[in-house]
Amino acid sequence: MTTLLALDTATEACSVALLHDGEVLSHYEVAPRLHAQRLLPMIQQLLVEGGVNLPSVDAIAFGRGPGAFTGVRIAIGVVQGLAFALDKPVLPISNLAVLAQRALREHGAQQVAAAIDARMDEVYWGCYRAELGEMRLQGAEAVLAPEQAQLPRGSSGGWFAAGTGWGTYGSRIALAPVASDPGMLPHALDLLALAGFAWQRGEALPADQAQPVYLRDNVATPKQSV
Repeated sequence: MTTLLALDTATEACSVALLHDGEVLSHYEVAPRLHAQRLLPMIQQLLVEGGVNLPSVDAIAFGRGPGAFTGVRIAIGVVQGLAFALDKPVLPISNLAVLAQRALREHGAQQVAAAIDARMDEVYWGCYRAELGEMRLQGAEAVLAPEQAQLPRGSSGGWFAAGTGWGTYGSRIALAPVASDPGMLPHALDLLALAGFAWQRGEALPADQAQPVYLRDNVATPKQSV
């Protein structure tokens, strides 16, 4: 049986989840600015509860962004440290996709317009549609002004609005969702579900490819070595 560990610190929420012997465990708490202190103890507690030793984990999934720069970096630092030490692969998962997957799990939403507050008067934006239980990206993810947010070309039917981008900028997004959860944050439970699909497709990567996706090119571009 596959054993997967998932963790996310890209937003105000800090969460971890574990799949082992077909059973799922998770811990979730909203803890702004406490992710660095809380993450490793949460992982350890989860492994103890699941009766799992770290070396028996097959792969480690993580929220690769977009989200808060510091939060994303915390997750990647922990993931790389664990994955290198254990010689295990990683599964990077979009935080917008995780939002959409949570909307599917909690609200049964089949089409989700996910938006995370990106500060700087912008939102991280992505539209997803459920396919065989997995929320899949329609079009491309982007960081943009709320007024520029659009549904995928040729889309139809009702869309569910999920995420803090709707909470902060909903009045400026020119779409009328059929329902919404503007306070929704990514949850490692849904990250784990998406990681399961990715694992089955053979999408695991070496640890050194655990890289952030900020969507802002000027932030994501690494400095050139001198």
